[in-house]
Parts: sequence; structure tokens; C-alpha cells
Amino acid sequence: MMGEPVLVMLVEDNADHAELVVRTLEDHHIANRIEHFIDGQTALDYLFRRGEYEDPATSPRPHMILLDLRLPRVDGLEVLRVIKEDEVLKNIPVIILTTSEAEKDMARAYDNYVNSYLVKPVGFDEFRRLMNDLGFYWLGWNTHPRL
Repeated sequence: MMGEPVLVMLVEDNADHAELVVRTLEDHHIANRIEHFIDGQTALDYLFRRGEYEDPATSPRPHMILLDLRLPRVDGLEVLRVIKEDEVLKNIPVIILTTSEAEKDMARAYDNYVNSYLVKPVGFDEFRRLMNDLGFYWLGWNTHPRL
């Protein structure tokens, strides 16, 4: 990804959580572009280039997907399952970013090949630190084939 604009897809229905993620990624210059979606169906439409997202020039593949579990229309686990079953999309790192610490949610996410499962910290400073470390790991240090 060296020199390539970095695109993060954020699928989060909580406006406050989304703002915190966006602000942290921007403050640390982790992503050049952040596409925010508030429900699972719209996120899938973007990924599969349906409807208003059909043009690949305006709907490029993200380098990383931050995905909440509890989403309107299509929940996060279903979005994850669909992504990981698709030959084109399955190599995009998907990180669950949720408030759920439930063992069954974690197990279902890993059963569907999530790349990482993170529980949102309650404190602002801890959340910023998590986002900073997350961005540097997945978008800076981690290597993977071109999408």
C-alpha cells in the first residue's frame, strides 16, 4: 500500500462512536478516506457495487473494514459472512468493533473468519489509543496481497 491512498470502510450506526472513530483515524493520519455506512445493507451495496455504488471509480475497495455487530437492516455478523464467502472481498481485513463482550458473538465472528474482534473501550483515551494501534497495525505494519 505504499503511496496508495488508504480507504477505511466504517459500518457503524451509533453516530457518537462513528465520530470518534473518524476523528481518531483522521487525527493520526491513518486513512486518506473513510467511507461511513450506518447499516449493513448499504455497506453490502457498496461492496458489491449495486445501485448508486456501481461505478468502481467512485466505489473503490476498502483496505480495511471496521464493522459493528448490531446494525439496522442487515446485522454485522451477516455482513461479515457475506464478505468472507465472496472470492473478491474475502481478503479484505474485517475487524469487528463492538460493545459486545458476549462469548457467543466472538465465537460466531471467528466462525465467519473475522480478522480481529475488538471490544470498544469505555474511556475516550483508551478508545483513541485502540484506534491508533489498530490503524498502524492493519494499515501500516501488516502486509497482504493487493486487492
